[in-house]
Amino acid sequence: MPLIRFDLIEGRDKKELRALLDAAHRAVVKAFGVPEKDRYQIVTQHPADELVIEDTGLGLKRSNQLVVISITSKKRTEAQKQELYRLLASELKESCGIDPQDLMVSIVSNTDADWSFGLGKAQFLTGDL
Repeated sequence: MPLIRFDLIEGRDKKELRALLDAAHRAVVKAFGVPEKDRYQIVTQHPADELVIEDTGLGLKRSNQLVVISITSKKRTEAQKQELYRLLASELKESCGIDPQDLMVSIVSNTDADWSFGLGKAQFLTGDL
């Protein structure tokens, strides 16, 4: 945990997708200190006209390499979140050639009661995790 969703403009091949997911996972492991095997990632690819992410006045220039990352996670500190943003930008640039202007990240926090990993149980509440 966390659960990470990637929204992308369609057109990346399997190798590019794997590089993107691996780079993002490295950033999450470093910034949030989660175990290496704690990996929950979902990718959705969209036609270019179905993913509109414009600049909010920061002077950002978006391209068809745009990556929107939505993270659902237990509460993290502001320092952890800022480190994650920095590491994501760095890892995606280095490993995938994605310009940091093409990265948007949103984090939604929840609690232990909001997670079930299967078997009809809330494993954080039952003590299984």
